[in-house]
Amino acid sequence: MRAWEVTGRGGAPGRLRPVDRPVPEPGPGEVLVRVEACGVCRTDLHVADGDLAPHRPHVVPGHEVVGTVVAAEAGGRFTAGDRVGVAWLRHTCGECRWCRSGAENLCPRAEFTGWDHDGGYAEYVVAPAAYAYRVPDSLPAEQAAPLLCAGIIGYRALRRAALPAGGRLGLYGFGASAHLTAQVALAQGAEVHVLTRGARARLMALELGAASAGDAYDPPPVPLDAAIVFAPVGELVPVALEALDRGGCLVLAGIQLSDVPVLDYQRHLFLEKRLTTVTANTRADGEEFLRLAGRLQVRAQVTSYPFEQADRALDDLATGQLTGVGVLTGWSNHARLTRERLARG
Repeated sequence: MRAWEVTGRGGAPGRLRPVDRPVPEPGPGEVLVRVEACGVCRTDLHVADGDLAPHRPHVVPGHEVVGTVVAAEAGGRFTAGDRVGVAWLRHTCGECRWCRSGAENLCPRAEFTGWDHDGGYAEYVVAPAAYAYRVPDSLPAEQAAPLLCAGIIGYRALRRAALPAGGRLGLYGFGASAHLTAQVALAQGAEVHVLTRGARARLMALELGAASAGDAYDPPPVPLDAAIVFAPVGELVPVALEALDRGGCLVLAGIQLSDVPVLDYQRHLFLEKRLTTVTANTRADGEEFLRLAGRLQVRAQVTSYPFEQADRALDDLATGQLTGVGVLTGWSNHARLTRERLARG
């Protein structure tokens, strides 16, 4: 099969390279999935550029995977032909105090798709059936893929923000996750204010129904009850904290963040302001969000890239050229030939 692997060099050009690999074989409790689409996430960029410490040399990135099961364990959750999603969280121990308390996203022995194990920048991927999600046939693959990380993480961040009913929410950065989170917040009656550097992103925010859209370092027009920083920019932390009203909450939603400047207690933290983070997600988060996204008809603003242009998709994300979310599709004629060889045995 064809796949893209991390080179270990980081940066462009050359952070990824195309390779030929054997089709992986599923082990006990696992499913083999033929990939239809895979979202392009900023975490993939962090893995490829070495911002996240390597867990597996030459790993295949990609953890927003939608595909069809082609091999599964008899009597398991899925059978051949089922449509599934493969997300970031791939394994937890089930024994630690975090797992036992329902906070499996904090498991010290957690493993992740596209970091610890090969992900979806490939024609096939193997995943534990217990950590895969059902994807309805009615949902196009390029729409379903971004929901599996950008959507789930944004939803967890929104929940942790503890936004009061009808409250004012600030979103710093307006990429893949933020534009999905905004749709959920707006549908739930929030007043959303977007602060981001990109003119196209600000326009998209207004088109989705945001009450205002300004530059990332501008003060919002009203004090915020809660805010979420999606951009991996530590300098925005004091900016967002200062924009909060009394008792407001700031959530940092990224897996990686540049250094945070020194905070001034009176300006940034006093009056019972709260600062918290998001660490991965639980499977319950994913199931809950996918049901909610279906009811609310959450739709991603997708830019599609052919599978052969995965390196370009990451370059566009790195340079800010990508508005909304990138999705790899069109697994080429090579994928069809691989499927035919598998069918012939």
